[in-house]
Amino acid sequence: MKTFSAKPAEVVKQWIVIDGEGVIVGRLASFIASRLRGKHLPTYTPHVDCGDNVILVNADKVIFTGNKRENKTYYRHTGHPGGIKSVTAEKILDGKFPERVMKKAVQRMLPKESPLARQQLSNFKVYCGPDHPHEAQQPVKIDFASMNDKNVKRD
Repeated sequence: MKTFSAKPAEVVKQWIVIDGEGVIVGRLASFIASRLRGKHLPTYTPHVDCGDNVILVNADKVIFTGNKRENKTYYRHTGHPGGIKSVTAEKILDGKFPERVMKKAVQRMLPKESPLARQQLSNFKVYCGPDHPHEAQQPVKIDFASMNDKNVKRD
């Protein structure tokens, strides 16, 4: 038996669409990162972009558990001395670009700072509303909320 190693020309990518309404951020980001890397496939090869193209709609309606919405802080640095900036998840979700929460959560679950990670992240499209411009690719809808009852917040 020989070890199978996928080549970039042999990879067949699938388009999937996921609705993020009422879904927990961390669980959804973990699922999307696994799909982007291709770990759900038997032909998974670590050094090849063999994952799917993922479309996330309703990214502004994802939820955090506990007090993370108010307490979770995102940091960035301007590059100047003393230039650290911070913003809470609540301000991002209520602000102009709420899709950045999901984009950053998925980015941090991919391999760190590599060309492969950037390529895999470019296969991830995030939209705030229920519409997306990728109907021509005929994406398959995945109902992530019903996969496990822990994927949605219980009251």
